[in-house]
Amino acid sequence: MKKIIFSLLALGLFTFHAGAQFNLNKIEKQGQDAMNKVEGKKGDSTSALSNEDVVKGLKEALKVGTNNSGDAASKVDGFYKNPKIFIPFPPDAQKMKDRVIEMGMKDQVDKFEMNLNRAAEEAAKKAAPVFVNAITSMTVSDGFSILKGANNAATQYLKDKTSADLIKQFRPIVDEAINKVELTKSWTPIVTTYNKIPFVEKQNPDLGDYVTKKAIDGLFLLIADEELKIRKDPAAQVTDILKKVFGSVMK
Repeated sequence: MKKIIFSLLALGLFTFHAGAQFNLNKIEKQGQDAMNKVEGKKGDSTSALSNEDVVKGLKEALKVGTNNSGDAASKVDGFYKNPKIFIPFPPDAQKMKDRVIEMGMKDQVDKFEMNLNRAAEEAAKKAAPVFVNAITSMTVSDGFSILKGANNAATQYLKDKTSADLIKQFRPIVDEAINKVELTKSWTPIVTTYNKIPFVEKQNPDLGDYVTKKAIDGLFLLIADEELKIRKDPAAQVTDILKKVFGSVMK
């Protein structure tokens, strides 16, 4: 009988201790949750941001990136001496390029490629307003998914949503630039010489379309680089909203 009583007492003490420990753990967890709410974080400092804040920050990042990219690309040799965005001889006309070089026209080909890039550089001078307009009208339903996405997520989102409209708006600017740098003058001798060769497939690619697409692609690459800087380098967060949104991710 004494053994039974002792066992019951021991069991009661264990149950009391376990229950007390459970209550202490529960109280501690509730306290931590309360602290997290007070500090505006739940394991992630971005929880203090609203989606509106994030979208505003993303658009600001793209605007800053667009302006910086336009400035870099529109300088002399901005395209021509940047291997990342250099515009080559149209790939569809590669056979023509090889053939006319064999015929002694390498200087003309080199001049044409330079003028291709000069046209893109000239067009880039007027790129910023076109891109900014697209950014302003861009609707973003979930800014957090972009903010926490890849380092070029905002740029890629802009590209996916606005490329078709950008091409339409940018084409007249490119056509004007092509005329200004006299691209056709360096193209005509090449295509005329090649098309006189017997049995070749006649060439006459749409240079305006080619330059437009390649220039936009190049600008998007530069904008992605700018986005990466803003995400990773506090010095690139040049406005309060950029500091608020991207600074919170870096913490």
